[in-house]
Amino acid sequence: MLDAPLDTLYTWAALSVAATVLVGTVAGLPTTPAPDASGVADAVDTVAVAEYDATAEHDLDADAVRLGSHRIGLRNDGGAAHATFGFGPITPATPDSRLGSVAAGTPPSAVFDSPAAFAAAAETARDRDASWRPAGELLVVRHVNWEGTDVTVVSA
Repeated sequence: MLDAPLDTLYTWAALSVAATVLVGTVAGLPTTPAPDASGVADAVDTVAVAEYDATAEHDLDADAVRLGSHRIGLRNDGGAAHATFGFGPITPATPDSRLGSVAAGTPPSAVFDSPAAFAAAAETARDRDASWRPAGELLVVRHVNWEGTDVTVVSA
């Protein structure tokens, strides 16, 4: 009478399979949260609505960024997050471009020949299709008004 019932073997097998599935599911969960795209968009909007020239920086916890004139996308191991700018359009720039220099603090008059050239470069940057590219550590936002040319440059 000390024998185990036959269904005990099946119960142990089922519990072993369930435990294995549970461990596999937990191991597959991301270890980091998705980036905070809405926080970045809020920082951009705060600078974009400024009446005077303004600058802000926001830490990026992302491996890749997709910056458009109306939306931003951030991606890391935890997933992707997107947010829409409330005030725009903004002018996306790469750090190594002339517009990126303006975002970093260089006066537009030192980089462009005229306000019209500055406006044309900003318009060209806004018309470009957004694509994923490696993200830097910081997103820099600068609102500049140069002789009637009002631009919010965002570099990441």
